[in-house]
Amino acid sequence: MQNKGIIAWFVRNPVAANLLMIGIILMGVHSLLNKVPLETFPAFEQDIVNIAVNFPGATPREVEQGITIRVEDAIADLPGVERIFSDSAEGRSLVRAEIRKQYDTVVVLNEIKSRIDRVTAFPDDAERPIVDQLVRIRDVITVVLEQDRKDDVILRENTEKIRDEIRSLPNVTQLSMGGVRAWEISISVPQAALSQYGLTLEDIAKVVRSASRDIPGGSIKTESGEILVRALGQAYRKNDFSNISIISRKNGTLIRLGDIADINDGFNEDPLYSRFDDKNAAFINVARVGDQNAIDVAETVKKYIEERKHTLSAGLSLSYWRDSSKVVKARINTLTKSLVQGIFLVLILLALFLRPDLAFWVSIGVPISFLGALAVMPELGVTLNLVSMFGFILVLGIVVDDAIVTGENVYSHLQRHGDGVRAAIEGTKEMAVPVTFGVLTTVAAFLPLLMIEGVRGKIFAQIPLVVIPVLLFSLIESKFVLPSHLQHMKIRDAAKTGFLTRLQHKVSRGLEYFIERIYRPFLNAALN
Repeated sequence: MQNKGIIAWFVRNPVAANLLMIGIILMGVHSLLNKVPLETFPAFEQDIVNIAVNFPGATPREVEQGITIRVEDAIADLPGVERIFSDSAEGRSLVRAEIRKQYDTVVVLNEIKSRIDRVTAFPDDAERPIVDQLVRIRDVITVVLEQDRKDDVILRENTEKIRDEIRSLPNVTQLSMGGVRAWEISISVPQAALSQYGLTLEDIAKVVRSASRDIPGGSIKTESGEILVRALGQAYRKNDFSNISIISRKNGTLIRLGDIADINDGFNEDPLYSRFDDKNAAFINVARVGDQNAIDVAETVKKYIEERKHTLSAGLSLSYWRDSSKVVKARINTLTKSLVQGIFLVLILLALFLRPDLAFWVSIGVPISFLGALAVMPELGVTLNLVSMFGFILVLGIVVDDAIVTGENVYSHLQRHGDGVRAAIEGTKEMAVPVTFGVLTTVAAFLPLLMIEGVRGKIFAQIPLVVIPVLLFSLIESKFVLPSHLQHMKIRDAAKTGFLTRLQHKVSRGLEYFIERIYRPFLNAALN
């Protein structure tokens, strides 16, 4: 029976064992280079749907009664909705629906959109509702544009220009501006002008709305294709609004908006103070999305800043801060150093006390197990980030245990009868059950982290989703790949070998002497 089974088959078919090892390595490398994104912190979709509706000029009470309550009533009876939170502020309603864990968030999102689209009782001035799933996005780096003297117009225009230039860079797609005031066109009409021409503010608002818009005009089919026709009338600047006709009579009387109104083309009245290094500043937050690499994104932006800061206008300077790629690099360095140090210690200790070739094949199991975990990470929805890399560092001290135990037992069998194939089969099978249950016990210790609910649960889940695959691939490697390589070991005669081998024999015999003459008697005395 010792010569049968999958372990014996792999020992007698080293080509299959090598193909298994090479397959794991290739899949891991391919996944690392092409499929696993590198980011600072895991970005994930939350089981929350946001319904946002803008209602310009409305008070919080009007927003609540006209929009928020009607949105809540429309979605309250959906089976997938667990709880509803709402916030009614001046000019804006935000309703947040938490989705039950057993429901598909995308399906519930589509149902909520359908319900909101059927609501016809929203106020006329309310904007179109925006329904989307809440996604947590982490910024990679923040670009800072500093200004010596305060000029909001110059700061805003230059920030928009730099934002557009950064967006055109390779590997950069997700940007947001901060520290700048929002553009606003304000129109004020004196009461005297309204009385003189028999107008009301509502009359002027209707004229502005109808005049300032783009109107689709259908399409024209030609031999070379179809041409879409649009009448462009959307007003954007002060002069555009000034030329809007308010009164046009048959006798030739023409009153434009600029004749009776004060039009201010500037910023909204909300106070905003944004400073960096005691200077006026605006910010451009750059984030990674999809498969983008956080380090590549940061390096691209920093290279652009270094080239662009020499071409800025006088009084402006460009820099960056909150470069989270530094943290990612530090964690990668920690993981790399720990991996190299761990493999080195395994090689030295096993080479001294057992055999150099045994030490080599046992240490090879560490990177193979890591590459196996990297191969399945995209299927598990795990990226390389600070949390998942902590999982790799955490499992580094555990993953090699099963290979060491198996290799040591194979070496013991080899010393007994000198047959490498028999030692590999019997030594591995003898330790198969205890080693397997040892790994499964460790797996069971990490499983509760997968059962945490909420946002924190999705963060903590990154650790077991790395640790468990590493442990399982380590088990596969130590049972099917390692024994196939250890079958080639042979007992060496210390008298016919070199200095290093004789040194290894002396160290090994010293350890055996310590175990038999000191440790074993002490253990028996302690047990008695």
